[in-house]
Amino acid sequence: MASGSMTPRQRLFTTLRRGVPDRMPRMEVWIDACLDELGQADPWEAYANLGQDAILLPTCTPPGSNAWKDGVDEWGRIWRGGMYAGGAVKTRADLRRYSPPLEYARELFDEEAIARVRRRFPDHAILFGTHIGPLTAAYMAMGFERFFFNLVDQPGLVHELLELRTEWCLAVYRRAVELGAELLVLGDDAAHKDGPLISPRMARRFVLPYHQCITAAFNQPMLWHSDGDVRPLLPLAVEAGFIGMHGLEPAAGIDLAHILQEWGRDLVLAGNVDVRLLCGADLAAVRRDVRRCQEVGAAGGCLLSTCNSIFSGMNPAAVKEYFRPEE
Repeated sequence: MASGSMTPRQRLFTTLRRGVPDRMPRMEVWIDACLDELGQADPWEAYANLGQDAILLPTCTPPGSNAWKDGVDEWGRIWRGGMYAGGAVKTRADLRRYSPPLEYARELFDEEAIARVRRRFPDHAILFGTHIGPLTAAYMAMGFERFFFNLVDQPGLVHELLELRTEWCLAVYRRAVELGAELLVLGDDAAHKDGPLISPRMARRFVLPYHQCITAAFNQPMLWHSDGDVRPLLPLAVEAGFIGMHGLEPAAGIDLAHILQEWGRDLVLAGNVDVRLLCGADLAAVRRDVRRCQEVGAAGGCLLSTCNSIFSGMNPAAVKEYFRPEE
């Protein structure tokens, strides 16, 4: 096809199928800030307006939830002033108390906004991504220290928690698919900048089976999102059945060209635009980083994305430069 002749959905799925699109698809998973500065009144329509080939399925926080507020929420996460402060799950009784019924998943979606977006942008792909992967959900429910000690001290309790959070994850993603999601992103942070949170050997025991369960439940392609240096975990990403990896954080030493050379036959790669540059004032550096990722991904197998998201504290001018289309 000639340049620009593909629809956004065709462009995205051509890449996911290892074909060569008319241009590298743009797919920012989470745009959570700078909307006013970008001139965007609607947080969901902003995706199409900013040149993205996929639009995030509109969601909402249930009115009675404590998530991102104060106190303990329904999943056992403790919040103070909107910031995560620890986990409340210590016992099996706590597991039951802080595991909402699966029907509650229906309350997470803004169905009116979903219908509006799908009517207005029928040629865009609909993606759904959220940080409810079983590992993240488990260590946030218990708190980091308790969770990691319990991997050794109470592995049975940890597995029960992981199983419950996997069931919840499946319920949420099934509802997203019912509402039109065509591409899924599993947010499950498993690494920091110096390496995995747990060893690949432990990840094979405590993470891989649950990821396999999630990917096997859907016909829709699914990417795994994780911050940090995930390179030791990429074999598990392939084994789990993910179509690709999102994040690829430069601050963790990850270089898109090297990862593409080693893993491009097995995984579609999304990310690696450095969010640190979007927090700064060097617009030329932002443009160079975007072009670097575009040049690496020109032959296919890559989606243009930041290594994380658009979040509060970024420089609006740098974010505008990131979203600016090539002339």
